[in-house]
Amino acid sequence: MCLRFAPLVVLAILTAGCFQNEGYQKTLEIRSVFENGGEIPKKYTCDGRDVSPPLFIENIGSNVKSLVIVCEDPDAPMGVFTHWIAWNIEVTNEIPENIPKVKEVGEPVKMVQGKNDFGRIGYNGPCPPSGKHRYYFKVYALDTVLDGDFDREELLKAIEGHVVQYGEIYGVYSR
Repeated sequence: MCLRFAPLVVLAILTAGCFQNEGYQKTLEIRSVFENGGEIPKKYTCDGRDVSPPLFIENIGSNVKSLVIVCEDPDAPMGVFTHWIAWNIEVTNEIPENIPKVKEVGEPVKMVQGKNDFGRIGYNGPCPPSGKHRYYFKVYALDTVLDGDFDREELLKAIEGHVVQYGEIYGVYSR
């Protein structure tokens, strides 16, 4: 009788990861100043300097034309909360810390940034109202450069069919 549900359990296990990364296979290795699943240093939060952390990206393919970053908190009380979106990032192995909070960034790495769920351009770090939250830094490598201005949902729709590589790192933070 229990075997009747076995296929459903297997299907649930196999698809569980698809919802976290939209089904993209992880071929990029993403590192930062915190370990994957580790504590995000206060400097990169609303309790510190609130600057973007550095991201180190390895294994970028030769067919990649641009990068996209989406940083989000899936543990927010009202659902997924976006802390940072950036697109048309020039292909690079390092996004340095403290990216300027402006729409079009020319230095230290060229990119375009959109509004986060705080209503501001660029990165705003962890600032959980209570408890320990997870913050995912997702990097998408695209076979194109995007044309347009986007919010998170529009950006995720615009990259469909153009993601050739994907990677993520997450950190945790509580106040």
